[in-house]
Amino acid sequence: MRVLIAPLNWGLGHAARCIPLITRHLRAGDDVVLGGDGESLALLKKHFPNLPYCRLAPLDIKYSKGRSQIWAIMRAMPELLFSSIADYKTLKRLLKTEHFDLIISDNRFGLYSSKVKCVYITHQLHIRLPHSLSFLEPLAERLHARIIKHYSECWVPDNADKPWLAGELSHPANKPLNTTYIGPLSRFSDSPSCKENGQWSTNRPEVVAVLSGPEPQRTLLEEKIMNEWHGRQEQVLIVRGLPGRPNMRVRRDNIILVPYISDKELSEALCSASVVISRSGYSSIMDYAVLGLLDKAKRGALCLTLLPTPGQPEQEYLSMLHSTP
Repeated sequence: MRVLIAPLNWGLGHAARCIPLITRHLRAGDDVVLGGDGESLALLKKHFPNLPYCRLAPLDIKYSKGRSQIWAIMRAMPELLFSSIADYKTLKRLLKTEHFDLIISDNRFGLYSSKVKCVYITHQLHIRLPHSLSFLEPLAERLHARIIKHYSECWVPDNADKPWLAGELSHPANKPLNTTYIGPLSRFSDSPSCKENGQWSTNRPEVVAVLSGPEPQRTLLEEKIMNEWHGRQEQVLIVRGLPGRPNMRVRRDNIILVPYISDKELSEALCSASVVISRSGYSSIMDYAVLGLLDKAKRGALCLTLLPTPGQPEQEYLSMLHSTP
């Protein structure tokens, strides 16, 4: 079977949760082609350097520096629409010369065709909007459902039964008829849990910060963590979430900054840390669930700080849902 797998380039979460899917298809003997753009495609190419890939319509979302992202997201909507139309046209041209048995789109709206089975991945069947726009949530949900109807199936990476990692986001009162719950997707699915995992090294970091998301909020969080932890006794590792950058490590006193590290190295660092800091993106939450970090935090054995991107209601909800006393 020949499979095209393409995540949305909006932070690294969509690409990260495609990694276990790609691995499964490769183990099944399928031919996999990567699709995408920007840092998301760079992440997949880093993991699977020998796989062929095709570049899809670029999407460069920029957030504001403030706490409200309403206008930033409104400005992004036309770009998202044009990118989706461009994806649809690109796929139409591609299918004239290439054969695919399956196309998997992680939140790319335009990667569907009547000529091949197409699957759409999302954990947001319910769309949360800023409080001032919450009255538009039913409309946003219906529009999203119309997009999902173009696809053969809609895969939701969450448990069908409780506990639900995405809460009401993945389990709204009304859901598309083609919805299938496939369980959490994590690049650490094959890694030992933190109960079984070994230590980072003799100089293990006590604080691990994993960054991602659109600029400038990614950089602002990096600067905040640098200012807070620089010069302290704790050893700090900051994974900057920039897989497209040269993989050079920079040490600044007690802090090590790296653009990106391997899944094995990161899982060991996370399991060895006493403090973990990241955005409350859903892919990160799935990773922490698989590694056992959510349970570890509930027991008080780990300080897990989930910081929502300012003005992003989905992450604010997930941060609240998984906060520990």
